[in-house]
Amino acid sequence: MNPPPGIASPADTMTLPAAGAGSGVPPYLKAHYWWAYIHPRAVRLFERQWVINLILWGNYRRLRDAALSELGGTLPGRTLQVACVYGDLTSRLSQRVMAGGGALDIIDILPIQLENLRRKLPSGAPVRLLARDSAELGLPDSSYDRAMVFFLLHEQPAEVRRRTLAEVYRVVKPGGMILVVDYARPSRWHPLRYLWLPVLARLEPFAPDLWRSDIAAWLPDFRPGRALRNKSFFGGLYQQVVVTR
Repeated sequence: MNPPPGIASPADTMTLPAAGAGSGVPPYLKAHYWWAYIHPRAVRLFERQWVINLILWGNYRRLRDAALSELGGTLPGRTLQVACVYGDLTSRLSQRVMAGGGALDIIDILPIQLENLRRKLPSGAPVRLLARDSAELGLPDSSYDRAMVFFLLHEQPAEVRRRTLAEVYRVVKPGGMILVVDYARPSRWHPLRYLWLPVLARLEPFAPDLWRSDIAAWLPDFRPGRALRNKSFFGGLYQQVVVTR
């Protein structure tokens, strides 16, 4: 399968620089997330699946499996994952891409995250790692069959979040799938609605946006009636949104 214009073949995957934050790291990421993604000790700490599962109140596997099930057992064509994630989600995703004879591109702004993911991927995986900003992908229009955004949007200021979704929308083909998994506003009876929000707001100051507004609010040119499905998890604290481009 030949890549679309402007995209190198998997054999030309970028040579990753030494682990560490790049000079193009957005200020909000340096200010608020150095402890989670940029510092080498953070990578060593959070790259333990039980830690991620603890942070997500025991729901990591459930959310991972739901996302993979939605995408399908075999994934032909081109798949885009926007931002690296801790845990084994991407390794499992790459297996489905390989089973479908497809190709997987993963973008992230942080070299340390791309290098960490490179070490986790199985040998021979049809995957390219690209150092890109999610808000300015620099990839051709309509060049992917599907895209996944897994727990990224809550980490971004509203304008960056809007630009990220606009870029994802631009690079996915008409009729393709955009899959988003992230926080949401839990039900009124949920105890974490009152206990977790203050903690979350302190650690991740942009996350409460997803409690106040639907993800549709940041989609480009969103119109009522657009093909969109929303599924809730863990009393509404998490959501999976599927948009048909």
